Amino acid sequence: MNTFTLGLIVIAYLLSLAYLGFLGYKKTTSTSDYLVGGRQMNPFVMALSYGATFISASAIVGFGGVAAAFGMGIQWLCFLNMFVGVVVAFIFFGLRTRRMGARLGVSTFPQLLGRHFRSRHIQVFTAAVIFLGMPLYAAVVMKGGAVFIEQIFQIDFNIALLIFTLVIAAYVIAGGMKGVMYTDALQAVIMFACMFFLLFYLYEVLDMGFTEANSELTAMAPLVPEKYRALGHQGWTAMPVVGSPQWDSLVTSLILGVGIGCLAQPQLVVRFMTVESGKQLRRGVLIGCLFLIVTVGAIYHAGALSNVFFLRTEGAVATELVSDIDKIIPYFITRAMPQWFSAIFMLCILSASMSTLSSQFHTMGASVGSDIYGTYRPRSRERLTSVVRLGVLFAILVSYVICYMLPHDIIAQGTAIFMGLCAAAFLPAYFCALYWKRATRQGVVASLWVGTLGSLFTLLVLRQSPVLVALPLSAAALVLVSWVSSPGRRRIAT
Repeated sequence: MNTFTLGLIVIAYLLSLAYLGFLGYKKTTSTSDYLVGGRQMNPFVMALSYGATFISASAIVGFGGVAAAFGMGIQWLCFLNMFVGVVVAFIFFGLRTRRMGARLGVSTFPQLLGRHFRSRHIQVFTAAVIFLGMPLYAAVVMKGGAVFIEQIFQIDFNIALLIFTLVIAAYVIAGGMKGVMYTDALQAVIMFACMFFLLFYLYEVLDMGFTEANSELTAMAPLVPEKYRALGHQGWTAMPVVGSPQWDSLVTSLILGVGIGCLAQPQLVVRFMTVESGKQLRRGVLIGCLFLIVTVGAIYHAGALSNVFFLRTEGAVATELVSDIDKIIPYFITRAMPQWFSAIFMLCILSASMSTLSSQFHTMGASVGSDIYGTYRPRSRERLTSVVRLGVLFAILVSYVICYMLPHDIIAQGTAIFMGLCAAAFLPAYFCALYWKRATRQGVVASLWVGTLGSLFTLLVLRQSPVLVALPLSAAALVLVSWVSSPGRRRIAT
């Protein structure tokens, strides 16, 4: 495909986003519209927005590269994404979250916890963790999108990142939640179509069926590079050696960290508050499941099978051809797929990145503007939307700077780090707000501190996923302190 045609495709895509962002801007007339879409969003749009926010460039570029390096074991994450991230999240968390959010009149995740437990400290602390921790996740998503643009267009990474960031900033700052969710829906459709084509065309390129391709990949186990074999790699269709460094990274950090951490993602939780009824929320379950199983299932499968393609065409497996895991999928797409599909797939990566980033920036802006500033300056609520927009701008700048500081092979790990932090810091308090009436304010405060500090200690000192260490400690702190500080317990003690 020539540069002119490619440029027309990109321009048409950007104009579509601009129109949807403008539509969101025109329909945003209040703070509620800006933060939760006025609680009147279409369930189909909500489900697509949820899926598009969930699946970022880190899932496609980063985790697809992990599949190419380490194999089909990452498909367990696909199962958890679908079962935990959609079925459990929508039915067991989403329905109660929507009802509680409407009853309390809240618009953000920190407000949900803060007002339920009647604590300004809980609201501000939760917002601070989001605002300070989410830029790392946003930065790795930005890197995933910019790396792909760099590879496809063969332009400088700095230029790719700058253009990419400016486009997202324009419609997030202007359109608010409605602008974000309208563009998410379009981006989700593009992602689904691209992954659906990739899944089927891959076998056309390999000229073999599903069983034959997987059998050949299994037979390639002796070709695992020595440096990966030393980490516990046993082949691309086998799980790593139990207890090995690779098993620890794949299972505890990536699969469990992301698979469980998705339940307490603030940018996902807030989407449950955007629909009018529980019936509409239930309608989104099937759409969300279908979207996730096709998008992430296809790229994980393609990533692992890229080794078969590379061995046939270039005589080496993926990691021997591309040392940076984050660049394997872009390299594979340019070599294996039709030239026209490379351009369309670029839109898929842009869509995945933009949908997730727009939600992250919106969440960070709401945290600093509505949850922190709005808490300490209640008289300034008529200016709240402007303050949130400034918060979004600041979050974009911080994430942009962090993106330049990231090392290679960080996209998947960076995603797992933030999701593990959310699980440890927020999940016990979030679960108890929905299901355990005996949880006390003191117990939740203890859980937030233990989960946050425990996550930092676990990541920096133990080099483990917060899900294994900090999450159990956070849950135990909430139960123990709630038991000690409960009114009934205090009456018995006196």
